[in-house]
Amino acid sequence: MNPFDGSGSPQHVEAADGGDSRCPWARFSSWLECACVVTFDLELGQAIELVYPQDVKLTEKEKTSICYLSFPDSYSGCLGDTQFSFRLRQSVGRRTSKYRDDIYNRDAPVTLQFSVRLSPQREMAHFFGYVYFRQVKDVSVKRGYFQKIIAPEFFEKLEPCLEAVCNEIDQWPSPAPGQTLNLPVVGVVLQVRIPSQTDKPGGSPDRQTTKENLLPAPTLLPTIHELDLFRCFQSVLIHLQMLWELTLLGEPMVIMAPSPTVSSETVLALISSISPLKFCCDFRPYFTIHDSEFKEYTTRTQAPPNVVLGVTNPFFIKTFQNWPHIVRLGEIRMAGDLPKQVKVKKLSKLKTLDTKPGIYTSYKTFLHKDKILIKRLLKGIQRKRPSEAQSAILRRHLLELTQSFIIPLERYMVSLMPLQRSVTPWKTPPQIRPFSQDEFMSTLDHTGPQLTSLLKGDWMGLYRKFFRSPNFDGWYRHRHKEMTQKLESLHLEAICDADLLGWTKDKSEVEIVDLILKLREKLVRARRQQLQLRDGVLDKLDSFINSVIGSLQGDLQSVLNTHTH
Repeated sequence: MNPFDGSGSPQHVEAADGGDSRCPWARFSSWLECACVVTFDLELGQAIELVYPQDVKLTEKEKTSICYLSFPDSYSGCLGDTQFSFRLRQSVGRRTSKYRDDIYNRDAPVTLQFSVRLSPQREMAHFFGYVYFRQVKDVSVKRGYFQKIIAPEFFEKLEPCLEAVCNEIDQWPSPAPGQTLNLPVVGVVLQVRIPSQTDKPGGSPDRQTTKENLLPAPTLLPTIHELDLFRCFQSVLIHLQMLWELTLLGEPMVIMAPSPTVSSETVLALISSISPLKFCCDFRPYFTIHDSEFKEYTTRTQAPPNVVLGVTNPFFIKTFQNWPHIVRLGEIRMAGDLPKQVKVKKLSKLKTLDTKPGIYTSYKTFLHKDKILIKRLLKGIQRKRPSEAQSAILRRHLLELTQSFIIPLERYMVSLMPLQRSVTPWKTPPQIRPFSQDEFMSTLDHTGPQLTSLLKGDWMGLYRKFFRSPNFDGWYRHRHKEMTQKLESLHLEAICDADLLGWTKDKSEVEIVDLILKLREKLVRARRQQLQLRDGVLDKLDSFINSVIGSLQGDLQSVLNTHTH
């Protein structure tokens, strides 16, 4: 299970970035929470056979969820090896290392950042699970099949292998955006690079060259988070515009697939389709009737929640009949050289078990289809263009579409920022102006998406609906926080440039002590939030505080020095 989930945080992480462990498995836990071996017991059903590291504490609720989510349901018919992913809600009360989160978030792109809990009620933390499932016929087992979940090497070498791998991961450096990392595991070296905020969206950043002669030669992983979009979307290419809009608006959506692999990859592809905008709703790449949120998500007493669910059990067709958007995927079928495209159908056409592939919705898109893109992709299929190249075309199109939508919002948001000259050392920083939807709409005639996108349609209607979505709320909160921190940085730099000692000469001790306490509070916050400041600002202000404290009476010095510890 990987805690690197945009909405979760790594657990048990207290080590400094240099990697000196202050608690067991500190480095390991900055990459993974734990590895689980899940097996099928004829008497107990799904059961966790082993958790490593052994000191990881999972609640009974988490263990039950992991057991059920690790097995394809009986309708999938997965023989051999199957890989897929899932996402589950963490139990309340887990400790998080906010300091490490802030360091990582400072450099990571927003789509790969940990979410900051603005209030305990607003967001739950989640685990991300990655499954390697093996089911083969075995006459020695009563059920007739050997079923187990773990990586392939484990099936041959068992528990010592798992222990060795976990110990190797515990030697890895911390995840660092923008840096190329060499990660040894099971006799190979994985060379990976986590994207950075400074990367050009959609570009291929230069890989840092290493002077080490690594033996064996490293296995290069060109990306650690992108999917084969073309494979995921090949049966819905002509409806890509609709699926992008539904994802952008955070609409409740069910992806019904023939296997957990197709289910999880399709959900993750949808979430990534609005990058560089972060998807701020819930999503479950693989969801079962045993999930702890099953009742919460299937109640008919209220509107469906803003969540994208990936499922494989046909039972869900009946359960989700009140949901507004259901995408039913089948096995890929070819119509000549081209994959057969599913059709958009009315929700009333949903049948309990014999439901044909299709997109069941009454949604009308705000924007027109990009027919040039569709022709280009279909021609690529006929010409046997590699899937990687097709995915690159798709990714570039979706990136440019999302950027055309977001750039006007970013431009307007910048206009709400107070002028730098209005930030002075002796006054509280000015406030960011509130976001006015009407004022923003009035800017679109001159600075709207039409400047960067050829797509026609009702862009203004799309913005109006977007304003009511969790994705807008998440984007606005993130940008507002960034701008607030920028104001805080400008204010600290203005204070640093001011004649602080001159200010204290005609001030009473009460006023001086008040300044010291406020400055200390600002410095603590600046370090905790990893504010971007000019070199030397924090040191200069620390020096000023110590100098002023030294000029005060002895008893005040003692009180203020005690206050720092």
